[in-house]
Amino acid sequence: MSSDKARPGGSGRAGDLAKAATAELDAQGLIVSWTVAAQRLLGYRAEEVLQHPVAELLALPGDKERAAAVAAWGRTGDGWGGSVAARHRDGHDLQLAVQVTPVLDGAGGERWSVFALEEWRTPGGGVNQLMLEPFLAHAPVGMAVLDTELRYVWVNGVLERLIPLERRLGRTVDQVLPPLEAEAFHERMLRVLRTGTPVMDYEFRSPTYADPSQERAYSASFFRLADPQGRRIGIWYMVIDVTERWRAQERLALLNDASARIGSTLDVTRTAQELADVAVPALADFVAVDLLDSVLRGDEPVPGPVDSSLLMRRCGQQSVNEGCPEAGPAVGEAVRRSPASPITRCLLAGESLAEASLDQGSSAWVTEDPARGAVIRAYGFRSVMVAPVQARGVTLGAATFFRSRRLGPFTADDVRLAEELVARAAVCVDNARRYTRERTAARVMQQNLLPHELTGGSALEVASWYFPADAPSGVGGDWFDVIPLSGARVALVVGDVVGHGINAAATMGRLRTAVHTLANLDLPPDELLARLDDLVIGLVKTYGTEPAPDTENATVAATFMGATCLYVVYDPVSRLCCLARAGHLPPAVAGPDGTVELVDLPAGPPLGLGSLPFEAVERELPEGSLLALYTNGLIETCDPDIGVGLARLSGALTPPGATLTDIGGRVVKALLTGPPSDDAALLLARTRALGAHQVASWDLPAEPAVVGDARALAGRQLAEWGMAELQFTTELVVSELVTNAIRHGTGPITLRLIRQDGLICEVSDGGSTAPHLRHARTTDEGGRGLFIIAQMTRRWGTRYTPTGKIIWAEQDLPSEAEAG
Repeated sequence: MSSDKARPGGSGRAGDLAKAATAELDAQGLIVSWTVAAQRLLGYRAEEVLQHPVAELLALPGDKERAAAVAAWGRTGDGWGGSVAARHRDGHDLQLAVQVTPVLDGAGGERWSVFALEEWRTPGGGVNQLMLEPFLAHAPVGMAVLDTELRYVWVNGVLERLIPLERRLGRTVDQVLPPLEAEAFHERMLRVLRTGTPVMDYEFRSPTYADPSQERAYSASFFRLADPQGRRIGIWYMVIDVTERWRAQERLALLNDASARIGSTLDVTRTAQELADVAVPALADFVAVDLLDSVLRGDEPVPGPVDSSLLMRRCGQQSVNEGCPEAGPAVGEAVRRSPASPITRCLLAGESLAEASLDQGSSAWVTEDPARGAVIRAYGFRSVMVAPVQARGVTLGAATFFRSRRLGPFTADDVRLAEELVARAAVCVDNARRYTRERTAARVMQQNLLPHELTGGSALEVASWYFPADAPSGVGGDWFDVIPLSGARVALVVGDVVGHGINAAATMGRLRTAVHTLANLDLPPDELLARLDDLVIGLVKTYGTEPAPDTENATVAATFMGATCLYVVYDPVSRLCCLARAGHLPPAVAGPDGTVELVDLPAGPPLGLGSLPFEAVERELPEGSLLALYTNGLIETCDPDIGVGLARLSGALTPPGATLTDIGGRVVKALLTGPPSDDAALLLARTRALGAHQVASWDLPAEPAVVGDARALAGRQLAEWGMAELQFTTELVVSELVTNAIRHGTGPITLRLIRQDGLICEVSDGGSTAPHLRHARTTDEGGRGLFIIAQMTRRWGTRYTPTGKIIWAEQDLPSEAEAG
C-alpha cells in the first residue's frame, strides 16, 4: 500500500465510475458495510467480508502493518488517499485508488468511509486520479466529473463555490443546474457520450448563486471519459469565467450596431430615437433622450453649462415595456427638470453621472415628486445613469438610462460604453441640427422668393400649389409667377432649376427676377427666353471661370445650366395665348367642353446652352379654358414613367365647371401619391375675355387734323362708359400719343381704349422708333408730351408688334382715384 498525496509530473486516468466501490469500517478496521459496487469490484459477497478486517483484502506483504499506521495518521487529519494493491476473490491483484475519510456516528463513535476505484496505469507507470485531486481541486477553472447517467461524482472547489457539494453529488444535471442551462448541458453531454467528439467553448450566461442580481458569462468544454478498452465511462467538463471577454465583445457589437443604425437620416428627432432604440435592451431597460429646444430649431447652442432655464424636449425614448408606459412626457413634449434630478446635475457639471443603486426611499429626486416616485417604484428602477449629449464643444441635451429588469447596477464600464454611444449619436445630432438650420434658411429664402399673392386681373382666374421636396438634399428651385402686362394681358411663367439647397433656391430667385424684368419690356415669349438664355450663359461663364476653390462655383454653374422655363402670354381682348418653352414640360389646356390636350409646343433647349432658337406658338382659347402649368416634380412622383403622370394630370383637369380649388385638389391627390423627392409646383389659370362693351378701337389716318377727331372719339366713349371724370386727362393723353404717332411714326394708326380694372389708352403705328422721356429746355417748342403723360397716369410704356409698336398709358378708374 502506497500513500502519494502529491507527485508532480505524474499522469493518471479516472477509473470506471460505474465500478466505484464504497465500504465502511469501524474503529478496529472491521468491515461493517459492503455495497454491491464493492462486491462487483472485488468479487466478495457481503457475508464473506462483513466483520472481517479490511487488511485481509490487501495483496502486498506488510500492508497490514502499514494500514494501522495509516489509520493512526488519518485520525489526526482529514483522511487519507493513495494507491492500494488489493486481492480479488478469484486471486488476481487489483491496483485501487482509495480515499479514506473519518466519519462520526450518532453516538460519537469512530467509523471510516472508504471510496475505491480501479486504477489504470500506462505501460511506463503513472499516478492515480486521487493523487491529482489536490491540483484539480484548487485549479483556477471549474471542473466536474459525471457518470454515464450524467450524475455528478466529483467537482473541484471552483464549482463547489457556485453550488455546494451536497447539492451536486449523486444528482443529475437536470436536478442541479437552472432549466435553460441544464437543457443545453444535457444535450451537449449526450452528444459527446454518443460521438466521442468534444464540444469546445460553449458560452452561456448565468446569474451568480451568491448574488442572483449579478450575471456572469462562462465558457464550457465537454469531453468523454473512456477506459483503456475504449468503453464509455463518463463525462468531464471544464468551465471558465469569460465575463470580461464577453462584455468586451458585447460592447464592441453594440458600438458596431450603433454605427450602422444611428444617423441614418438628417433628422434630429429620428437620430435621438435611434440612440434610444440601440441602447434598449442592450444597455438599459428604459432610455430617454432629451434635447434643447434650440437644437430642434437648428439654432447654435450656447457654450457652457446648461441650466434649468433652457427648455428641453423629449426627442426619443425606448423601453422593454411596450408603449413606454414609464416615460412621462411623450416625444415632442417639454421635459420638466427639478434641481435634484440626475439630468439637471449632469447638464450643470457637463459630465456623466451614475447612481448604481437608486434609493427609492430617500433620494430627493424621487421623493420631491410623488408622481415620479410612484413610476420609479412601480417599474422597479434600481439604477440610473445620465450622459450629456455633447458635440464640437457644446451641449445639445442629455440621455438618461434606467435599469429595472436587467441584472446588476450600472458600472464604470457601463458609463464608458454609454458615453461612447452618446458621443457617436451627438455628432449625428449636431449634423442633423446644422442641416435643419441650412434647410430652414433655404426654405425661408425660397418662400421669400416665391410670390405670396397671385392675381390675373380681369384676364385670368389663377390658383397655385407648391410642395417643397421631402429629401435630405433640401429645397429645390421650382418657381412660378403671374405677371400683369400692358394692354390687360397677363404672363404666366413656370420654371425649374436642377438640384437642391441654397444654390438652387438662389438661382431660382435670380431667374425669377430676370423674367420679371424682361416681362416688363413686353417682349414676346420666344424673345424673352432668348434674352434669359443669354443671361444664363453669362452667369455660367462667370462662375465657371472663377479661381479655386471652384467646387461651389461649379455647382452654381450646373444649377443655371439645368434650368428650364415655360412662358405664356394671354390677351383677354383677342383671346390669343402665345407660348414658348426652354426644355420645360408642355402645358395642358382643358377646353370649356371638357376636352384636355397637351399643347404641341416645340421643346427648345434648357437655359444656358445657346445652341438652338426658341419657337413660340399662338393659340386662340375660348373663354373659360383652363391652363395647367407644372413642374416635373409633380408629374414624376406618382410613376417614373412621365406618360403615366401626364395621363393622370389630364384626367384630373375635368370636369370643366369645377372651381380651381377643387381641380387643384384632384390633381394633387392623383399625382402626389407620396412625399415628393423634388419640388412640385402647379399653376392653374382659367381664361376670361373682355367683351365689346369694354374695348373701343378706331383706325385713324396719319394726318395732323385727325388729332381733334381722336380726342372727340375718346370723349364720347368715356361719356358712354360713365367715366366723364377722366375725360380731360384722357383727351390730353390721346392728343399727345396720336400727335407722336403722326409726327414720328408711320401709318396705319389705331387708337384703342380698354376698360378693366383701369383705363388703358393705346395708340399703335407702323414705326419702330421708341419714344423716350426727356427734360425739354425752356426754349424747346416740344418734347414735353411724354413727361406730361407720365405725371398724369399711373404708368406708361411701349411694346413692339410684328407690324410696328404700341404706346400705352394706364389710369386709375374714378372710384379708385377717389379712394386714393
